[in-house]
Amino acid sequence: MGDSPLHKLAGYGQSVWVDSLSRDMVRGGELARLIREDAVTGVTSNPAIFQKALAQGAAYDAQLAELAGASSAKEAFIALAVTDIQDACDVLRPVFDETKGADGHVSLEVDPTYAYDTEQTFAEMARLWQEVDRPNLLVKIPATLPGLPAIEDAIASGRSINVTLIFSLERYVKVAECYIHGLQRLAADGKDLSRVSSVASFFVSRVDTEADARLEAAGAGHLCGKLAVANAKLAYAEYQRLFSGPAWEELAAKGARPQRPLWASTSAKNPAYRDVIYVEELIGPDTVNTMPEETIRAFRDHGLLARTIDADVDEARALFAAVAAAGVSYDDVVTVLEAEGVQKFADAFSSLLAGIEAKRTMIAGA
Repeated sequence: MGDSPLHKLAGYGQSVWVDSLSRDMVRGGELARLIREDAVTGVTSNPAIFQKALAQGAAYDAQLAELAGASSAKEAFIALAVTDIQDACDVLRPVFDETKGADGHVSLEVDPTYAYDTEQTFAEMARLWQEVDRPNLLVKIPATLPGLPAIEDAIASGRSINVTLIFSLERYVKVAECYIHGLQRLAADGKDLSRVSSVASFFVSRVDTEADARLEAAGAGHLCGKLAVANAKLAYAEYQRLFSGPAWEELAAKGARPQRPLWASTSAKNPAYRDVIYVEELIGPDTVNTMPEETIRAFRDHGLLARTIDADVDEARALFAAVAAAGVSYDDVVTVLEAEGVQKFADAFSSLLAGIEAKRTMIAGA
């Protein structure tokens, strides 16, 4: 299995993370198999993923029975999630140790209803760090404007962060700058920078989903299926610029790690597109691709390998100009996607809590 395309991605400097988590997956051995056979070196989760996991089967019922007296459905959820995240962190701990903290991470998101509240976001981040108590945890904070100060403060406090829901190039630059400023503050306090890791989760396929509908309506269907990859390629060019030069080298000399771009939402939503397009087109050094299990299977089966992330960058810039000339506003596309992303996670979280409350009531009645 070591010769599969998934294993060979490491030779291009890209890590494979799985965009899925459940108690059955961790305790039933599937996560260990993914690590062993499919070169998976990390796990991401979000409210929608936990909602799906809790809705299926009875894996959580025993712990929910123990949590019947929890003060709220959210407190019960945190207890359930902390257990799963701790178990997944423990499974991935050998990867974390072998890579000296570069990989082997598991992500847990703050309450998405705090996406526009800086103080609540920071407070919940700190709580999750304390309760999970694993060095290979990444707390996910959304890259909303109010989220940016919480991200910088979290890094400055020595916590490792997965910045999520990044759609625009402008916001990506602000996220990277927050990370660098946080490291500078941490260095000024004399702390060990090598203990801090971060990824910037740049969402991919949703950009095409939103832009394609507008391009078709504008009579520019020939541009469909291209903006998402171009967007990510230009984000990577910004990564190369931001994490180079004297200021960054000074931090790196103190043990700082670059904040790797993580390509999120990489399943092809349009069945007309190649099912591994958002993997094949975004391969390159110092990156992560977090894939649903079906995308992992597809890339293992027929993924093509080449360094693509920094190829055709001029063409990517030209595409942006062509999209604008067609009358489609990139700024509006990414603004809509951020608002929708926050709302989708908040809705999933509300449904998750309602499901937990219903199960607690059922168990208590039984």
